[in-house]
Amino acid sequence: MQLFRKQSERFGTEMVQEDVISAAFSQRPFVLKSENREVRAHSVIISTGATAKRMGVPNEEKMWNNGMSACAVCDGALPMFRNQPLMVIGGGDTAVEEATYLAKFGSVVYLVHRRDQLRASKIMQERALKNPKLEIIWDTVFEDAVGADYVTGAKLKNVKTDEVREVDVTGIFYAIGHVPNTSIFNGQLDLDDAGYIKLKSGTQETNIEGVFAAGDVHDHKYRQAVTAAGTGCASALEAERWLAEKGLTE
Repeated sequence: MQLFRKQSERFGTEMVQEDVISAAFSQRPFVLKSENREVRAHSVIISTGATAKRMGVPNEEKMWNNGMSACAVCDGALPMFRNQPLMVIGGGDTAVEEATYLAKFGSVVYLVHRRDQLRASKIMQERALKNPKLEIIWDTVFEDAVGADYVTGAKLKNVKTDEVREVDVTGIFYAIGHVPNTSIFNGQLDLDDAGYIKLKSGTQETNIEGVFAAGDVHDHKYRQAVTAAGTGCASALEAERWLAEKGLTE
């Protein structure tokens, strides 16, 4: 990533470590504001991403990235999880998909779901039930991570019996959804029901001419760094071409 940054800087990119707190797309040039400055731009590429939902259990902050994660595909193959008991929290397609993926590396994968049936599609449910390394823990909620410096277990509570028990695991993965970081664009950009930016088919264009989007802020299917980078490249090419067409390249 440092090499990528150096390459960008070599071509004149200015890096500013600030949060944009407001964006005005109803005027041209567009106006972006942080707590320290105001920037005007003819074109904008939005790549604010999406934030994984967390549960706020007591040891979450302490254990995050120390055995707790919200991306099995990103972290599941790490040596610390190999041939170890792992756990996924959730019951939808994403949870089953991530649990199935983790089963390639872990000794056993516990899928914890608060109900007595999964929300996942029928084919995904069948895949989960047939996987010999995947064990579903029904009617149960995750209460906390256990461990001193790294995860060594999970505290679970049965919602029907109120029984609390600990299960030995070295990895806990949330699969309960993401929230796109689009709140400052409400009322300006077209968003879907979940808050992700809508794009014109086959492009990175938003509903506002000159505004493009890249990465997880519009992609709730793949959510990978490599796919985000690809849409970032596409957005840059489209923005450059748009600026040239409008005679705004100088």
